[in-house]
Amino acid sequence: MTARDNIQPTDTSEWGRVKNATKSVTDYDAHAAQAHSVTVAPLGTPENPNSKILTAANVITLCRFLLTMAFLWLFVNHANRYVALGLYALASTTDFLDGWVARTTQNVSWLGKIMDPVMDRVLLFTGVVGLMLRGELPVWIACFVILRDAYLLAGSLVLQRYRRRPVDVSFIGKVTTALLMVGFCFLLLDAPRISGLGLVSASWLPVLNSEPGSIGILFVYLGIICSTLTAILYTLEGVSVVKTAREAS
Repeated sequence: MTARDNIQPTDTSEWGRVKNATKSVTDYDAHAAQAHSVTVAPLGTPENPNSKILTAANVITLCRFLLTMAFLWLFVNHANRYVALGLYALASTTDFLDGWVARTTQNVSWLGKIMDPVMDRVLLFTGVVGLMLRGELPVWIACFVILRDAYLLAGSLVLQRYRRRPVDVSFIGKVTTALLMVGFCFLLLDAPRISGLGLVSASWLPVLNSEPGSIGILFVYLGIICSTLTAILYTLEGVSVVKTAREAS
C-alpha cells in the first residue's frame, strides 16, 4: 500500500471524492498533511490552505478572468488595439498580485491554488485565440499550442497514478515557454514588422513565405520546434516512470 492509499477523505460523497482528488492533484503534500491532521503550518499558508471562497486573492483572480474576456472582446472586434492590450497587460500583472496578497494576508485557499494555474492558461490561450480570430496567427499554430498543453496535462494526470512527484521541467521546456511568450507579445503588438523571407511558398507559414508580418511569428516557429521536442522528451520520461512503477509492483 502506498502513502497515497493511506489518505482517507473526510467526505465520502461523490462531490467529496471529486474535491479530494482535485486537491491531491493540485498539491499532494498539503492535501496529505491535512488528511492526516499532521500539518504544522498555520492555516492559510501555502502548506496548509484554507477552504474559504470569498477572499481578496480569489477576487483578484476572478478579475483576471474578467479582464481577459474584456481584452478578447475588444481585440476580436477591432477596437483600439492598445486599449485591449492594456487590459491584457493588467490581467497579466494580477498573476503576481493575487499570490502576493494571499501569502501576505495568510489567506491561501484551495480554490485559489486551483484557480490560479487555470487562469494562467486561460490568459495564454485567450491571446492565442484572439490572434487567430483576427487572422494574425495561423489556425494550426493555435491548435498546436492548445492541444500540446492538453496533452501534457492529460499525461501528468496519468502519471499521478504511478508517482507523486511530477516530471521535472526541462531546460528546453523553459526555452519553449520563453520563445512562445516573446513571440505572442510581439504578435499582439504587431511590431516590429518585417518583409516576407520568401523561403517557402506555403500560405500557412507567414513571414517564411513572401507575406510580411510581425517578427514575433519567427519566435513562435522556434517555440513550436522546441515544444515538439519537449513533448517527446516528457513522453519518454513518462513511459519510463510507468514502466518502472509496474516492474516494481
